[in-house]
Amino acid sequence: MYRSFLLLLLFFLVSCNDGDLQIETIDFNNATIQFCESVTDVNSTFFFKLNPNESLILELQTGVLRNEASDGPIVSTVPNQSQVTYRTFSDDVSKNYFCDQFPPATPVVIEEILAEGGEVLVTTIQSENDTTVYEHAIELNDITLVNGKGERITNLNIDQYGTIITLQE
Repeated sequence: MYRSFLLLLLFFLVSCNDGDLQIETIDFNNATIQFCESVTDVNSTFFFKLNPNESLILELQTGVLRNEASDGPIVSTVPNQSQVTYRTFSDDVSKNYFCDQFPPATPVVIEEILAEGGEVLVTTIQSENDTTVYEHAIELNDITLVNGKGERITNLNIDQYGTIITLQE
């Protein structure tokens, strides 16, 4: 009886091993869009969002931000025209990591995943109160992130990237 119990216990221990199964959730909806310049303009192309130890970086195609209202979204494909990158870090990350001339030695990048597909959509409206102000709503559509093991990160809650304001010069 004791031997049967040990064999049964061993069977359950071996059969229940989930290996390196990792379920990742990427949620930046509550994070604010950031940039390194003091003020953005139509030439700005580098934006990022931070959670404590992760970042979502957007390198926007040049010319997508325009100081003119758009009839609909301007589409920039990923990775051909714009790039979306997801990074995890060894510790909390701050704006200084991206904006200092020489990035700090810590935190260290643990994993970097470049988006393999999707679109960046930019819809621009002119302010009703000030005709020199333009609001650019940036959305991410069908972004595909695949990690180094070939695993697709399926739970992406990052559709609304944020809004950038530019001034007409």
